[in-house]
Amino acid sequence: MRFAAEHIGSDYGTFAADHAVLVEANLRCAAEFGFDQLSAISDSYREAQGFGATVRFSPDGARLERPPLAGGVELSVLARPDPATSVRMRDRIDAVRQMSAAAGATHSILGWVEGPAAEAADLRGVEDFFVDLLTEPEPILELMDVCVATAVEFGTAQIAAGADTVGIGDAVASQVSRDVYEELILPREKVLVGAFQAAGARVRMHICGNTTHLLPGLATLGLDAIDLDHMVSLTTARRILGPRVVIGANLDPVADVMSGTPASIRAKVRAARDEAGWPFAVGAGCEIPAPTPPENLAALCEPLGWDG
Repeated sequence: MRFAAEHIGSDYGTFAADHAVLVEANLRCAAEFGFDQLSAISDSYREAQGFGATVRFSPDGARLERPPLAGGVELSVLARPDPATSVRMRDRIDAVRQMSAAAGATHSILGWVEGPAAEAADLRGVEDFFVDLLTEPEPILELMDVCVATAVEFGTAQIAAGADTVGIGDAVASQVSRDVYEELILPREKVLVGAFQAAGARVRMHICGNTTHLLPGLATLGLDAIDLDHMVSLTTARRILGPRVVIGANLDPVADVMSGTPASIRAKVRAARDEAGWPFAVGAGCEIPAPTPPENLAALCEPLGWDG
């Protein structure tokens, strides 16, 4: 995201604030580097703004002001987001629509929503979210249910605008135990997956960090694709997740991509492909750092045949 923004001479904050810049950055990078998928993701505060949070922009990106529920989980203080009128949600829908019109015939278009844990953590504050989840879960579970209902509306609106895939970002889930994840968070992710697939889209899950302990639960979601970070063994992931899901793997974005060489990146990609097996998607475990040399990203995106 930041790489793409700066690559076209813009900045991350403008990329997040203005869908026209996001679309231009995606289209130009796809043309130059050979991306197969254009993405409407920019930051994690689209829904939060709809719920009433104030989002500030700087050249470094978007920043959430004091979480709306910092004083306590009182749902009545939250606005009720409408994807058609909430400024930042509508901006993402406009991005999807423009990318679909420009390149939907040749590229996959990825919409994006925040998962139940991630969005609840944005609204409550990350530390308070975890404390509530473990000590007084009922209000936070109700909050997550509200977040899920909003995400269903937001994701299906993006599908209607042209997204063939919806990504779910639920990064904070990597910080809880398997039991807490499977009991409290996973059922709510299942609602999202089912809704988006019923609307005709594929679903891609992104939980960065070490998600090895979550793999058994993730295997039950029926995902079409999953992003794995560099801490996760691709052999283990394939064994647990099964043969159907596309594994997006999993180079270390700093050590392997930013600080690597084109030759070392090609070798890492082939090794990941061989370990993960098919179906497989080339990528890094998380965001490509902005200082990455363009020739390194080009090497990551080179066509890769399958001969296994």
